[in-house]
Amino acid sequence: MKFSMSGRPRGLALNILTAACCLALPLCLVSTPSYALSEIQRQDLPSPATPPATTAPGATVPMPKAPGSRPSDQPADDTDKSEPDAPPNGGITSPRADPDVPPPPVVYDLNTLPEPVKRMHGLLIEACKTGDIEKLRALIGTGDAMTQLSLGDIDGDPITFLKGLSGDGDGQEILAILEEVLSAGYVHVDTGTPQELYVWPYFFALPLDKLDARQRVELFKLVTASDYDDMKQFGAYIFYRVGITPTGQWLFFVAGD
Repeated sequence: MKFSMSGRPRGLALNILTAACCLALPLCLVSTPSYALSEIQRQDLPSPATPPATTAPGATVPMPKAPGSRPSDQPADDTDKSEPDAPPNGGITSPRADPDVPPPPVVYDLNTLPEPVKRMHGLLIEACKTGDIEKLRALIGTGDAMTQLSLGDIDGDPITFLKGLSGDGDGQEILAILEEVLSAGYVHVDTGTPQELYVWPYFFALPLDKLDARQRVELFKLVTASDYDDMKQFGAYIFYRVGITPTGQWLFFVAGD
């Protein structure tokens, strides 16, 4: 799918197409607590959670199907279908916009977040505002606890990878998009399961064809009207989204389907 972005997202979308074939997304943000990134120690960050499943090495982000079709990433056999902990569409980063079930409430009040989630959200916003993408390094982490930055495997340094996605080459564009995503309303999904998450933006869990006029204005802060039409045909919001676990681990920052 092509994203004909306007403003900041346009440069990134073109870069995504040329660099990784759609590789691995905003509004009434209330004031967030201020945390000093310089004081972050690795031991202060959330304990590692079970990492989400990733695609095979060398795999690329699958492109959307033809208009009107649905995602086809179904389990290979019936045993996976009956797995109670498996999230919809087989991936924790996959959109949860099921038109057949009521969507989760859209929340803007950051004070309702659990403290670990609120803290990580504040640290991410603070890092974005510095303009220095290196400030994300301590929050991304390493090893099994590292934030998922792509729907496929990435090689090398994660900060270098993010700079490669950013249209300006230094990472300011990707920081701007991350801040815009975190400034949107959020949803609390899969409550009470191992996949429980707080996800920004809330379009992650809402059918796009049911957004009201106010919500579409919020969406157009991230994508263009043309992108919106394309994603409606695909069936879900597939631009950048952020997931944070209840324990405050920054689990993913990805785009694509």
